Amino acid sequence: MSGNTFNFTKANLDALPIPATGERVVFHDAKAKGLQVRVTSAGVKTFSVRRRIKGGAVERVTLGRYPEMSIEHARRQAAEINAAIEGGANPAEAKRAHKGELTFGELFQQYMERHAKVRKRTWSEDEQRYKQYLEQPLGKKKLSTIDRQAIATIHANITRAGHPAVANRLLAVVSSVYGRAIEWGLIASNPARSIRRNKENSRDRFLQSDELPRFFDAVAGEPNPTIRDFFLLSLLTGARRSNVLAMRWQDLNLTESIWRIPETKNGTPQNVTLSPVAVTLLAERKVAAEDSAVYVFPSHGKTGHLMEPRKGWVRILERAGLDDLRIHGLRRTLGSWQAKTGASLAIIGKSLNHKNTQTTAIYARLDLDPVRQSVNTATTAMLNAAGRRGTADVVKLKKIA
Repeated sequence: MSGNTFNFTKANLDALPIPATGERVVFHDAKAKGLQVRVTSAGVKTFSVRRRIKGGAVERVTLGRYPEMSIEHARRQAAEINAAIEGGANPAEAKRAHKGELTFGELFQQYMERHAKVRKRTWSEDEQRYKQYLEQPLGKKKLSTIDRQAIATIHANITRAGHPAVANRLLAVVSSVYGRAIEWGLIASNPARSIRRNKENSRDRFLQSDELPRFFDAVAGEPNPTIRDFFLLSLLTGARRSNVLAMRWQDLNLTESIWRIPETKNGTPQNVTLSPVAVTLLAERKVAAEDSAVYVFPSHGKTGHLMEPRKGWVRILERAGLDDLRIHGLRRTLGSWQAKTGASLAIIGKSLNHKNTQTTAIYARLDLDPVRQSVNTATTAMLNAAGRRGTADVVKLKKIA
């Protein structure tokens, strides 16, 4: 080896002298056109390609550090860059453009601020899915490097873990993120669009007569009273999880036994009738609550209220010996027991705030009296099946002696 131009080999690069402090020396490969290695006073050795681009400009493209990048790899990349230059391209310019390209994580944050938080009441669920399933595999990747296969793999992994519906919901979120990016002119295609969704079974699961005693016993054994009362009220009101989580004291009229939800998933307000058992439970929570409390289920998080009760739900299901019931099944349970006790579909739709174009006019003409009667009848039937009294003792989860 002599001079600054020689055949790059491991022995030659390992033997390169370290320049004085503050200096940097460049050596040239005799085999690959334009390939260099720069050595700093700290001993860092970096491969790059320095070539004159058609049109007169001299550009340098950094490849990577030695020995993390092998000599063979550096020569292959140098050959690709040289071929691109001969074809009239400017690899350095392309690399600068790639460096400034958004990552999926950066795009997701734009999606949250410009779309989800503005238009979706369930935006927090999108954020949770991103943190749980997307941040690690995709968060730091440039958009141009994410293809259909990368997204399909994530979908398949979640499906194999036994969560086909979750995999579908996540795929819908990714597709929505890319859809907004296309709308904003950031990308040209949506790699999630052509991925086949999992077939989902109809979600008709609810608590049966023989399961109610076990369920109430499991709730009684829940050590966290906030979690315990959350699931009781979810069952007793039939309200959606997001609405129960964000239940505010100012929206409750315990004297009239009404909970006014300002805005539901359907984009409309809802008056939820409260059974005597639900009123008693809420009254006890109100006594124990701080005077400044805003939410029925407060939390120290940024929203101010309970956000994710899944761990508590898992504990309850394990104690009850149930493994196929979703939190949403509590809402379905009330509606099913209303049907069992003779309520009409219109009454059930009114109490659960279902949005159906064929029955909306009928719902609008209903007052709360028949709805209240139906909810109270269904609640009593459920409690009787569970061996509980329909009084304040139920709130304390005492069995009939």
